Amino acid sequence: MTDDAGFSNPETFGGPVHMPTLDRLANTGITYNSFHTTAMCSPTRASLLTGRNHHRVGAGQIAEFASDWDGYVGKIPKSTATFATVLNEYGYNTSAFGKWHNTPVTDITKLGPFDRYPTGLGFDYYYGFLAGETSQYEPVLFENTNPIQVPHDPTYHLTEDLAEKAIQWMRTSKTLAPEKPFLVYFAPGAVHGPFHVFKEWADKYDGKFDQGWEALRTMTFEKQKALGWIPQNATLNPIAETQQKWEDIPKSQHEFQTRLMEIYAGFLEHTDVQYGKIVDEIERQGQLENTLIIYINSDNGPSSEGQEGSISELLSQNAMPTTIEEQIDVLNNEYGGIEALGGPTLDVMYHHGWAYAGASPFQSTKLIAAHLGGTRTPLVISWPDKIKHDGKVRNQFHHVNDIAATLYDILDITPPKVVNGVEQQQLDGTSMAYTFDKPDAKSTKTTQYFEVMGSRGVYHEGWFAGTFGPKAPWSTDVTGVINWQPETDVWELYNLEEDYSQSNDLAKQNPEKLAELKALFTKEAADNLVLPIGAGLYTAFYNASQMPTSTLTQWEFFQGQTRIPEGLAPKFVSGRSTIAVIDAEIDKGAEGVLFAVGGISAGFTVYMDKGFLKAEYNAMTMNRYKITSKSAIDTGKVKIEIETKYDAKERLAPATITLKVNGKEVGQGRVERSVPAIFTASETFDIGMDLASPVALDYLDRAPFKFNGKIEKVDIKYID
Repeated sequence: MTDDAGFSNPETFGGPVHMPTLDRLANTGITYNSFHTTAMCSPTRASLLTGRNHHRVGAGQIAEFASDWDGYVGKIPKSTATFATVLNEYGYNTSAFGKWHNTPVTDITKLGPFDRYPTGLGFDYYYGFLAGETSQYEPVLFENTNPIQVPHDPTYHLTEDLAEKAIQWMRTSKTLAPEKPFLVYFAPGAVHGPFHVFKEWADKYDGKFDQGWEALRTMTFEKQKALGWIPQNATLNPIAETQQKWEDIPKSQHEFQTRLMEIYAGFLEHTDVQYGKIVDEIERQGQLENTLIIYINSDNGPSSEGQEGSISELLSQNAMPTTIEEQIDVLNNEYGGIEALGGPTLDVMYHHGWAYAGASPFQSTKLIAAHLGGTRTPLVISWPDKIKHDGKVRNQFHHVNDIAATLYDILDITPPKVVNGVEQQQLDGTSMAYTFDKPDAKSTKTTQYFEVMGSRGVYHEGWFAGTFGPKAPWSTDVTGVINWQPETDVWELYNLEEDYSQSNDLAKQNPEKLAELKALFTKEAADNLVLPIGAGLYTAFYNASQMPTSTLTQWEFFQGQTRIPEGLAPKFVSGRSTIAVIDAEIDKGAEGVLFAVGGISAGFTVYMDKGFLKAEYNAMTMNRYKITSKSAIDTGKVKIEIETKYDAKERLAPATITLKVNGKEVGQGRVERSVPAIFTASETFDIGMDLASPVALDYLDRAPFKFNGKIEKVDIKYID
């Protein structure tokens, strides 16, 4: 399963991106054009793995924004065992590789608990990252429950590493347990932001998107019809009124915007090629004909969270205002220009227009559960021994919660009523096996609800009713969220039997059917722990103090303590004034990191360099505020103090950073614009080094830049 890819990206189905593995499997297997996700990453993964609806398994929101409502706790319950757990009991070797994103943030430390890591949820082996995203060049990785560090190697790429590890695992399984079947769950996290891929992959698409996103959308739509991938009577929806048109993009920005799409396309092709390596290994082992391969194009629709295009993707999540002209200036003046895009020093994402083009012919993108652009994704299933390729597109309405039921059906496994002593909830999914040899069979899935962050809808017997929700993911405007009253939301109604692309709203013509489906949604919401509507927005927008983060106000750290999640560490974001006191022993010419949080795109680091004490506040790549001691500091045992004092408890508030050694001020500087919420999605707080990607470019080539002296302890506390 790929991450954040669009319905209309693959060349296989009319899109612009060459995907040879998808081609190969589609040409030997069967394809589905009405398969659905939840519109968001963690919820889709939890639903896929358990065979239940996402709120029922506590995944109504991503784990970072969990809350105490039952449908949003971010913890898969023991009463909803994963298919890996069940298959393990039936004799399968099981493994998972790549993005997980279903472990509570508060559990990702050496203290555990570890029962909601992949190895605690049915997988014998795991290699990948637990967060929602990570750098492809310098990722924050785990092997089973153990954090591991990859080399700082310019030839390293995470997706390639994951494929190699999967191949090694399959070979080990065949060597040591040749009689046992195996399960591989491969979900690498590409092509979620940041877009990271080697230049030669992006260069394959040089000039192919110069016509802009609306033209690309139209061309793709025509090819989709010509291939018979979508019905001939399907309609191409226009881009949303709140989105930018290509004609409104200044020509001075064209190269920047098209290069971001070229990088995305190269990233997606590169990902698909890694899948091919795994398929090749299965063939080498002589098991390709007898192996069921399920290729889910994406965990949700294409992501428009890059908004107007970005060199630092979390600018949008932090709602930090900036202009494309400002970003291009920083790109040219500090990073060497357009060639840096896609490389390790920038966390880039494309313009929302490209995401919308990737959702052709539907409306909307990832995070919108009311429209098919957020939920519908191509599906390919290949199993040559059991499924005959017939070239016919399956259009039965199905959902990721149907995969587990399908596996149990074809393996003749009755879903267990008790697992590890815990009574199990029934599956919500429906087996798709009936479609394998009956391409025109009527869909057996009659009802499915959808909801993420207040965007919601329900499918029932060919009809769909939904309402957009309070926020467009391609906009920084949050006034709709702040003033939102769900009961006043306007609902739409579509007959999907006649309107494949959800383009003809029948709400006014058929109010009775709309009322029927709205009532059905309310019932489904109550049955599946969705209520209260909008609970997924609670911690992100209404009460950040209740996010699953540390409740501490002061910490005592020691040398060698690393890999502490940003959410459990001291915060150096807007309005949180701190003082850090470091007791250390240094020699002449001391160098190395004393402590650091975050990474190359944003963070805060305090370090020594040639005897000078330095601090850098990296404000989302756009501003790097640097403070240096006036001279080399004293040697021997020293007490270093770093005070970060904000002018006000406000978003983006400026701050003064003061450096002291043995009570004497040695340097001071200003942070003119601070980061409001988070530095990164996966990087950590480290003492004595800066793991994964470095916060400061100054020690980019020396990372992790271990401190060469001795740190007795580091005390940090809030002073506001």
